[in-house]
Formats: sequence, C-alpha cells, structure tokens
Amino acid sequence: MHLNLYSPLADGYNSNSQKIRVLTENWVEKYIFCPSCGIAVCGYENNKPVADFYCSKCNEDYELKSKKDSMGKKIVDGAYSTMIDRLQSNSNPNFFFLNYDKNTYDIKNFIVIPKHFFVPEIIEERKPLSLTARRAGWIGCNILLDTIPESGKIFYVKNNTLQSKDKIIEDWNKTTFLGKTNNIQSRGWILDIIKCIEKLNKQQFTLHDIYQFEKLLSIKYPENNNIQAKIRQQLQILRDKNFLKFEGRGKYILR
Repeated sequence: MHLNLYSPLADGYNSNSQKIRVLTENWVEKYIFCPSCGIAVCGYENNKPVADFYCSKCNEDYELKSKKDSMGKKIVDGAYSTMIDRLQSNSNPNFFFLNYDKNTYDIKNFIVIPKHFFVPEIIEERKPLSLTARRAGWIGCNILLDTIPESGKIFYVKNNTLQSKDKIIEDWNKTTFLGKTNNIQSRGWILDIIKCIEKLNKQQFTLHDIYQFEKLLSIKYPENNNIQAKIRQQLQILRDKNFLKFEGRGKYILR
C-alpha cells in the first residue's frame, strides 16, 4: 500500500476540494479492502446519496470523509436531520476517514468506523446558516470522534504506519454483534460500558472498577434507578459476545 495520495488524475482540476475528492477516492479504490471480508471495495458512481464505496461480497456501504493536517475531535458532515434519520434506518453506511498532510499528500491516518457505533450522541448539531447564505437556515452536523469508543476506530494507517490486515479484520469482527442490536438506546448502553472499560486503561478489571462510573451513568440515564444491575447486565452481554472473558469473582479480561 502506497501511503501518498498524489495521482495525475487530479491535475486537470482547479478547485482544491475537487482535487482532494478525486485523489482520496482514487486511493481508497486502489488500496482499501473491506474490513469484514478482506476483498477490495468498489466505488459507486458519483452523487450516490448514501455512500461512496461498497463491498460486492458483504454488501456493506462506506462513506468517505477526509481532513488535512490533524485528525482532531470533530469531522464535518452533511445535514443534521438526514444523519439522525439515517441512524434510525438500515441505510446508514460505515464510515471511512482519511487524514493527510496538506503539503506532501502523505496519508497520516486512515480509519473505518463501523455503522453500529453511530448513535445520536456522537452527532453534533451545527448552527443554522445565516439568512444571507445561499442555503439560509440549513443545519449541518459534526461527527464527534472523541466520543466514539476506541474499539470503534479501526486503523488501516495509524500515525503514518500501516497496520496488519489480519488485525483490521479481527478488530472489525470483534464488535459486529452490535449491529444486531437494533434498539439505539440498548446499543447506547453497551457502548457506554465499553467506553467505561476503555477509560480504565487496563486489560484486567473488576466489577468494582466499573461501579466507579455509576454516578456518571446515573446522570446520563436518570430514569434508571438500578445502575449497578444495568452495568452487570451489559457486562454479561459483552461476555456472551466474546468481547470480554469472565474469570469469576467479579473479574473480567478484555479479549
């Protein structure tokens, strides 16, 4: 895999945004494989309303966004209402994100975020466009990268370094069970517990460790009067889905 975007394909474009679109789409179609099955992704024809790429074997769709310089905490996306509607449907694509050096066109980071990590809380509503704007009143959105669990950011390229194909596929398959949880609130609970586990920053942890987040979770879910029982329920789900291994006596290991 060549970690640079440059291609003569973009030489005929004057607009920098058009150049970047051509370069990033060309690079992805040339080098990127489906994280589910490992075969090359294919590009849709231009102006496909939902996605940019697809896997002909898995039928997974992928939307591509790119950003120069640093990854940052946010990614600018399209209409807020459209994004929220997509979260409630089966049309929501997975998300490719490419981060590049604006001077050299070197690829710094490339990640895929599985669609089952998209819940309303990671979508930030932007301010409406001013009355003088061409699309006055239009409301866009940002994707809040820093609110997504680390297990939902699967790197192909990390800090200019290519990652193992086997590891990418393994990381993808580790969380596919979330895609079978159609209820967004239920999925949100599982994702919150995963984030709590990641905040511990250790491979082995105890039930007592997770109970430390009880107050934080009770603020987010004020209607739930038994947070500890809910925590135990979510840990059992993660154990049953092989995301965790239960060692007994309230001890868990991340797989």
